[in-house]
Amino acid sequence: MAKKIKVQNQNRNSSFERMETSEIVFKIIAYVFLTLFALICLYPFIYSFSASISSSDALGEGRVYLWPVEVQWDAVHDVLTDSSFWMDYSNTLFITLYGTVYMMALSILGAYALAKGELFGNKFFNFALVFTMWFTAGMVPTWINYTNTRNLFSTVLHITDQKWVVVIAMGFSAFNIIILRNAFQAVPKEITEAAVVDGANDFQIMSKVYVPMSKASVATVALFYGVSRWNGYFWAREIIRNAVDYPLQVQIRVWLENNTVGDHPDWLLQHNYTQDSYMYAMIVAAIIPILIIYPFIQKYFASGVNLGGVKE
Repeated sequence: MAKKIKVQNQNRNSSFERMETSEIVFKIIAYVFLTLFALICLYPFIYSFSASISSSDALGEGRVYLWPVEVQWDAVHDVLTDSSFWMDYSNTLFITLYGTVYMMALSILGAYALAKGELFGNKFFNFALVFTMWFTAGMVPTWINYTNTRNLFSTVLHITDQKWVVVIAMGFSAFNIIILRNAFQAVPKEITEAAVVDGANDFQIMSKVYVPMSKASVATVALFYGVSRWNGYFWAREIIRNAVDYPLQVQIRVWLENNTVGDHPDWLLQHNYTQDSYMYAMIVAAIIPILIIYPFIQKYFASGVNLGGVKE
């Protein structure tokens, strides 16, 4: 092991010696810039966590900059023991899970159909898909479409759970379908022809050939959909009218509107922390699942975007 490390260090030193001065300077500047950028991106999360466990005096006096001051866990405890918070959390999980599965199903089916040259009107459908990325209907028509979908669910289908409206109405993204389509087109035709000779139908070819051979792009698109549904706020706020169906992001905003406008002197009499600490505790709790899942999918991210985003 020590010998292997020594050989690796020698290789690094030799490659470093072969670099020109300008290249060395560029690499140093690039690493410094990327390190600073990473710290800037990490700072809001660290501050949110520190503010959630800092005392009311420290946070109110502005003494919290990075690390927690006069640590207290009451805000985190109250958030984690609040039944309404977990109800909102379950709504977010519902929208994220079913929304991602539904959107992935539509996107994979659409991408497979567009990747197959045998589809009648293939060029027209591809153009129509890209056209929606250039020119959108606008916010008002989109809002009317979503509200009509909500009314259809309640009056015709008698579905009162408005979380399903968010899941169904936001079916897919044209950009993500293009990523999957390009990834599917990169699958060698010889493999498809061999599957056809073996008697596989289109569904079997799609599920057992195209998807497994494009798992990097599939995982990347699933990550895009999952994060968008987990962090979705605006349209969920506009579509959902029942407070019991609010996802976590919407509920956090509603809590801010109800508790941080004006003075609330009774709050400090009942709690050992400020309202901001409670707010930051909710924000940290909402971020943690994405932080846990993202590292497991990150390895597919770069290769998935490169494979699906570039068409030779």
